[in-house]
Amino acid sequence: MRLTTDEVRHIAALARVGMTDHDIQRMGEEMSHILENFDVLDQVDTDGVEPTGHSVDLSSVMRDDEAIESLPIEDMLANAPAREEDLIRVRAVLE
Repeated sequence: MRLTTDEVRHIAALARVGMTDHDIQRMGEEMSHILENFDVLDQVDTDGVEPTGHSVDLSSVMRDDEAIESLPIEDMLANAPAREEDLIRVRAVLE
């Protein structure tokens, strides 16, 4: 499928990309080549093929969440550079 220069200009305008005439010519050829590859894929017989999101089965490698006892507050705040009661004190990041 060949794209016309008007179609390439329209796509560039939608993407808000400024292009010279040379860029439009080159991008027209490159995008036309990409669309030709899709034409090849369109010819593949996919009748009877189940749609999938992944080519292989996935299993989670994450462990299940379990509620466990937390460390004591004093141990958690032992290396804090500054603290205020049971909280870590940080410098302001906004003026």
